[in-house]
Amino acid sequence: MPGKKVNLKDKFSRFSEHWSPRVVAELNDYQFKLVKIKGEFTWHDHQDTDEAFIVMKGSMSIEFRDGLVDLSEGEMYVVPKGVEHKPQAREECHVMLIEPRGVVNTGETGGELTAENDVWV
Repeated sequence: MPGKKVNLKDKFSRFSEHWSPRVVAELNDYQFKLVKIKGEFTWHDHQDTDEAFIVMKGSMSIEFRDGLVDLSEGEMYVVPKGVEHKPQAREECHVMLIEPRGVVNTGETGGELTAENDVWV
């Protein structure tokens, strides 16, 4: 039998850093990344791709220049490519991101919250 199952709860238990996505699987050119978030991220966009946020535990918001989307456990939202956004969470929130391989978490904005890419857990 090819491949193996991924236990997301176990994978989340293996890291504690916030805003530092960890890859758990790939599907064609897309990566499934787990990230723990807390506080506010930086304003950024991804010019060439959409970005999916799936809340696994907790709650978060995605701020846009013209509004806000609140997400709770079990909900998801797809940020369209080129749309500036700022994720945030009052308490630690566990999120799965789905995006193409090589996407930088801060887009072109850069800064101290830019995470290393392709870090597997």
